[in-house]
Amino acid sequence: GCVLVVSVIEQLAQWHNSTVKAAMERLCSYIPGKYPVMRHMFCCIDREMNADVVCHSLKLCKQDPGQPLCHLYSPPKVSWFSTFFQSYWLWKKKFMGLSSVCAFPLLANLCEKIKYVLRNKLPFEDLDGDKFSTFPTLRGYHWRGRDCDDRNDAVYPGRRPDNWDEERDSNCNGIWGVDPKDGIPYEKKFCKGADSQGVVLLGDSAGAHFHIPPEWMTVSQMSVKSFANLPMAFTNELDWPQFSEITGFLNSTIGGWTDSLYLRLRSRNRCNHRDLQNISKNGGSSGNLLHLIKSLARNQLLDNPAIVIYATIGNDVCNGNNDTLAYMTTPKEMLSNVMQALRYLDTRLPNGSHVILTGLVDGRFLWDNLHDRYHPLGQLNRDITYSQLYSFLDCLQVSPCRGWMTPNETLRNLTSERALQLSSVLEEIARSEKFANFDIFYMDFPLRQTAEKWRRMGGEPWQLIEPVDGFHPSQV
Repeated sequence: GCVLVVSVIEQLAQWHNSTVKAAMERLCSYIPGKYPVMRHMFCCIDREMNADVVCHSLKLCKQDPGQPLCHLYSPPKVSWFSTFFQSYWLWKKKFMGLSSVCAFPLLANLCEKIKYVLRNKLPFEDLDGDKFSTFPTLRGYHWRGRDCDDRNDAVYPGRRPDNWDEERDSNCNGIWGVDPKDGIPYEKKFCKGADSQGVVLLGDSAGAHFHIPPEWMTVSQMSVKSFANLPMAFTNELDWPQFSEITGFLNSTIGGWTDSLYLRLRSRNRCNHRDLQNISKNGGSSGNLLHLIKSLARNQLLDNPAIVIYATIGNDVCNGNNDTLAYMTTPKEMLSNVMQALRYLDTRLPNGSHVILTGLVDGRFLWDNLHDRYHPLGQLNRDITYSQLYSFLDCLQVSPCRGWMTPNETLRNLTSERALQLSSVLEEIARSEKFANFDIFYMDFPLRQTAEKWRRMGGEPWQLIEPVDGFHPSQV
């Protein structure tokens, strides 16, 4: 993170032919709110120094004994240590105490609540405890259908109508009251026999739609408008579920259109309005989904059936460990994890629901289509490719997927081989297992078909991948 911010400041200075201080002030003027920490951290940056130097000198980048000095740029030609020594201690003295802000009595309860929300993926603001909210972010209605009465836990999206909603909108789909012409409730007139169903995603960062806007680090495009969504993005964990492929419901502002499963189902049946849940987590896998799944909001007796998409498409084979193969989920573990999740769903989903198991992606697509292209940080000076970014993340041991984001073709192939094995487990489960309250299907992750269709539309395969992280599916 430090390297990204300092790189942007240095490139802003270059693009506007200004001092680094002026560039930093320019960046601060773009960002909503006030960030004095940046001024103290980066007060002594010199145009001849690079982001690696700055961040290492501030001790923000950890280096384990015996490990190489990780760097994204070529080492600078100037001596820098003494220049930063005083700056570092000033920064440390003033701001290291921020990490213990939760120790203040007035903030302790708020911090605990935030931790609870992040751990359990439940709405921060939910007055009636029904797992639905009137607040957009912090796991609010960007993630689940918007609550229309947050003081009544018997009113929420996905509920079967209470007495055909003659007097109130109990399921928040906007349909309630009685037609004065014939005395028939509107909910009964429009929705009886319509087979209303909700859409639920159990997924990972791809399903949550992780996205870092490229204009945040492309100085030729940068303006106040570029950062207008910054507070929203951070309170959504840098995810944009409101535009996602499964539960998206808003028109996209991040480089494409929104054409989601929820919107298609809603267009066929307006009674499904707001009946969506995106229960996804950055880093979600078949293992940690066993905890996440408990945040599902579905009453087996009172609610409509649901279409559940189970899509952990990468993290069972993706990790940043040096011995990445040893940390991948095994077929036996995959079988156990998925079966536990399905048995839990069978106790929560109303009868008549459906579950679709999605296979893992073949991530060799990433290296094949991106490795020699310039990353947004490298486009100004043509100095950083995705291959270099992957190596930098790997060196820091924070690579989201060491097995695929690597020049080692053998390792890429072995990772895809394991992904195929785990997909076969899912396919066999769908073929052989039966459950009381839902039927079950399997589908491959349609990356190849998507790329072929995009080519026919005149696009390039690399456009299907998020430009900043070089890893996730893009809005396209």
